[in-house]
Amino acid sequence: MAKALLFDLDGTLLVSDPLHYAVFEELFAERGKALTPAIYDRHIHGHHNLDSFPLLFPGEDPQALSEEKEARFRARLVSGTPPMPGAEALLDRAGQAGWRCAVVTNAPRANAEHMLAAIGLRDRFESVIIGDECPRPKPNPAPYLAAMAQLDARPGDCLAFEDSQSGMRAAARSGAFGIGVCSGLAPDRLREAGARATIKDFTDDALPALLARLEGGSPQ
Repeated sequence: MAKALLFDLDGTLLVSDPLHYAVFEELFAERGKALTPAIYDRHIHGHHNLDSFPLLFPGEDPQALSEEKEARFRARLVSGTPPMPGAEALLDRAGQAGWRCAVVTNAPRANAEHMLAAIGLRDRFESVIIGDECPRPKPNPAPYLAAMAQLDARPGDCLAFEDSQSGMRAAARSGAFGIGVCSGLAPDRLREAGARATIKDFTDDALPALLARLEGGSPQ
């Protein structure tokens, strides 16, 4: 059986919230509304579009509006965008150790592929699991379980990196050892959702000890 690193994408492998916020700000303004950080945190960050859009934009086609929103996001994300600090070094270490790597995201596939290409990391992952292509998206554990099946890895041999509460709940429910990346939420918010540890990014001094769990056996 393999040992694996499983990564969320938005807010975990790259800092994308400012772009998402800007697009939502546009959508709100076009409808005579004002987006606030509280609304973004409560109803958008980490939420699936088709769950949040009926509340945010009642009476509109959530699928069509979701596609429009994501197209605007992709237009703003340019090639050469830097990945989360330390991500490349972590993936180098994973390759040296023989750990398998996958992305597990609720982003649409077009977004996921665009983000990975923009940060130059697409070829570093064996698999990209999309929530909408699973029986249920995050916070259901199905996307994480699908990644484990593809990588031939047991839950106890996986570290999962997440920046949102819904994603962390999915990781924790899958049995992976969840590590919160505090790019948008405070550590206590991620721990509430099941994080076993938190880091500021992949340069955090706490990360080597967490990775050592894979080298020494089960991270549980």
